[in-house]
Amino acid sequence: MELRHLEYFVAVAEEQHFTRAAERMRVAQSGLSASIRSLERELGAPLFVRSTRRVELTEAGRALLAEARRTLASADAARQAVAAVKGLLRGTLAVGAEQCLGVVDVARLLADFRDRHPNVEIMLRQGASADLCAELRSGRLDMAFVATDAKPPEQLDLIPLAAEPMMVVCHPAHRFADSAAVDWDELEKEIFVDFHRGFGARELTEEECADRRLSRRVAVEVNDVHSLLDFVGAGLGVAVVPRPIARKRPTQVRAVPLTGASAYTWRVSVALPGGRPASPPASALLRQAQLTG
Repeated sequence: MELRHLEYFVAVAEEQHFTRAAERMRVAQSGLSASIRSLERELGAPLFVRSTRRVELTEAGRALLAEARRTLASADAARQAVAAVKGLLRGTLAVGAEQCLGVVDVARLLADFRDRHPNVEIMLRQGASADLCAELRSGRLDMAFVATDAKPPEQLDLIPLAAEPMMVVCHPAHRFADSAAVDWDELEKEIFVDFHRGFGARELTEEECADRRLSRRVAVEVNDVHSLLDFVGAGLGVAVVPRPIARKRPTQVRAVPLTGASAYTWRVSVALPGGRPASPPASALLRQAQLTG
């Protein structure tokens, strides 16, 4: 089984189209199609269901996709390891990050890394921590800056960077606005603005409220920090967010500390695929993050 065949297979699976995959890989479509047919003959199973508009993975294709990504990532890591021995750092580095982590400036970190290692191509994906962890497991990311509790997600390793307390943010006219602190239990039956499920802050709030048997209603769900603060500032609900987010709009919302014993602290970590060494570029970025964190 040739790595080239696996690269073409992954391209077709992601593009869901042979012509677009061929353009992406910069090869003739006939050559790409021949490689896919060769791979199907070798495996003894069809990998795609073809139609005039798109192609879809078969059950065998879905089974192969995750393994193909892992195999290609391992091959790339091997090439990078040899380059590192020669004193060079090259290849690609696919990084994920949740929004507004606060304790690490991902944009500045990646800019500094690029200046130090110009031969490494950096690709960044922003998203919810749960989604980024899934991308790590599938082999589409090399590492990710995530917000989770202390328990490592399945099949991943966590390297802690920092921890921050959770705070409640509210409209300046809300009953919490002038409080020195708010206990978690006072949030009972408040209307909430919150992130979609999968974001670190949402998951921690859900766990805390479940442990305390607090009922709450999420009226507004968003997928970015600025929208969340806009809706809170408009008086449509309160939100529980980490301290770095709570302090972003001091003139539009009030941020009040939360009190009460809590096992759930917002923790920022670097997540890496478990069971295998990180690639040389990922290891270098991790060391840089630990030094600047």
